[in-house]
Amino acid sequence: MNVLSVASEVFPLIKTGGLADVAGALPIALDGQGVRMRTLLPGYPAVMQQLTRPHKIASLTSTFGDEMRILAAQQAGLDILILDAPAYFDRSGGPYLDVTGLDYPDNWKRFAALSYAACEIARGLLPDWRPDIVHAHDWQAAMTPVYMRYTGLERVPNIITVHNLAFQGQFGPEIFPGLGLPQEAFGVEGLEFYGHVSFLKGGLRTAWEVTTVSPTYAQEITTPDFGMGLDGLVNARAHQLMGIVNGIDTTVWDPATDPHIAARYGAASLRQRGENRKALMERFDLDDGAGPLFCVVSRLTWQKGIDLIAEAADWIVAEGGRLAVLGAGDAALEGALLSAAARHPGRIGVVIGYNEPLSHLMQAGADAILIPSRFEPCGLTQLYGLRYGCVPIVARTGGLADTVIDANEAALTARVATGFQFAPVTADGFRQALRRAFTAFAEPKVWARLQNQGMKCDVSWERSAERYSKFYSSLLARV
Repeated sequence: MNVLSVASEVFPLIKTGGLADVAGALPIALDGQGVRMRTLLPGYPAVMQQLTRPHKIASLTSTFGDEMRILAAQQAGLDILILDAPAYFDRSGGPYLDVTGLDYPDNWKRFAALSYAACEIARGLLPDWRPDIVHAHDWQAAMTPVYMRYTGLERVPNIITVHNLAFQGQFGPEIFPGLGLPQEAFGVEGLEFYGHVSFLKGGLRTAWEVTTVSPTYAQEITTPDFGMGLDGLVNARAHQLMGIVNGIDTTVWDPATDPHIAARYGAASLRQRGENRKALMERFDLDDGAGPLFCVVSRLTWQKGIDLIAEAADWIVAEGGRLAVLGAGDAALEGALLSAAARHPGRIGVVIGYNEPLSHLMQAGADAILIPSRFEPCGLTQLYGLRYGCVPIVARTGGLADTVIDANEAALTARVATGFQFAPVTADGFRQALRRAFTAFAEPKVWARLQNQGMKCDVSWERSAERYSKFYSSLLARV
C-alpha cells in the first residue's frame, strides 16, 4: 500500500510543534504494517541543508507560473519528497513566520503550491511511483483534497488529519483567482468561509474522510465551544470523522538510552532520576528543596493555559515547589513568567525559546509537567512525561483526557493512576490539581507508583499505526 503524506514540517528535519513529531514518526510505525509512506514537505533552507544526496525526480510549474522540482532523499529512516521551490521557501525566517515574527504575506501561495504538487504526484507526476492514498495534515496541506476534487482526482482516496482546528489558513477573497481553481470552488461546498477563503474548510469539505488526533477532540470539535466556527461542517461529516490518538517515537524518547540526559534510567531504577533533577536545577539556576519540581515545555499561549501557570507561580513557590519553564510565544505571557522568575530567584527559572535536548532533560529531571491547556487536540508532552516518569498535571480536555488517568481515590486504590486531571480550566481548578499533586508528592510510595504506572503505559505508535493501516485498507476497499 503506497501512501503520500503531505505535511509542512517533519521531525527531525524541521519542527515547530507536535505536527512534525507525528509526521516523522507515523511513516516509520506504518512500515511494520505493510504501508510504504512517502512524505512531501517544503524545501526550507533548514531542510535542504540536512539532506544527504537528494536527487531530482520530477519538475512542475505552479499555478502561479513558478518552476518547482521534486527531490527525493532518504533521511532518518524516512522516505522524503521535497518540494524545491526557492521562490516560496528559500527564506531566512521560519516555516510560517518571517524574521520579525509575522506571517509571510504569501503563505496562501506557498502552501497552495505544496498542495498542488501533492495533487500532481497523485496524478502520476513521478516516473515510478503513484500513491494509492493521499494523507494531508492541517491547513498547510488542506488544499490537497481540494485540488484533487476539482481537477478530476476525486476517485483517489484521500484524508485530512486535523491537528488543531484553531489554525485554519484563512485569507481574503482576492487570492482565489491565483489558486487555479474553477469558480465553483469558491462556494459553500468549497473554500468560501464568511466571504473569505479557508484552506482548512476546503479540505474538510472535500476530503473523503477526516481524522483528528484523539477521540475526545473528535467529539469536542462538533460543539460550538471547540468547533472554531466550523462545528456545523464537522457535524455534517460526523459519520466520516475518526479520532486516533497520537503516539510518540519511543526510540527517540527513551530514558534508558537518551543521550540528552545526565543519567539514564528505567522504571526499575527511578532513583537515577535524581541525577537528572540535579542537572536540571543547575541548568535553571534553582535551589534544591523538599517540594516538587514542576516543569513547563510549551508554546506560551492562552490556549496552553500559560496565564494560569503565571498566576499560580507565587503560590507554587509559597507551597515549597520549584518551577522550570521552556518555551516561547505571546510577549505578555513571556514577560509574566520572566517577572515571576525575577521575584523568586532560585525558585523559578525561565528559558525563552525552544531547545530539543533541554526538553528531554526537563522530562527526565522534573517531578511533574504542567499542561493546563484550554483545548488540546492530542498533546505529546504528557506522553513524554508518562514515558519519563514526569507526572502529568493536565486539563481534562482532548487528548489529555484520553491519555492520563486521574489520581482519584478509586484509581489510586486500584494502582492505575498516572497523573492529575482537572476541570473546569480555571485558576481555582488548576490550583486544586496542584494541591493534590503536592499531597501525593509528600508520600514517596504514592508518587513512585504514579511514576511507575505512567512508565508502563504504551505511548508508542504501534496501536495507532495499526488503526491507520486498517483505515487505509477500508478506503481502498471503496475504490
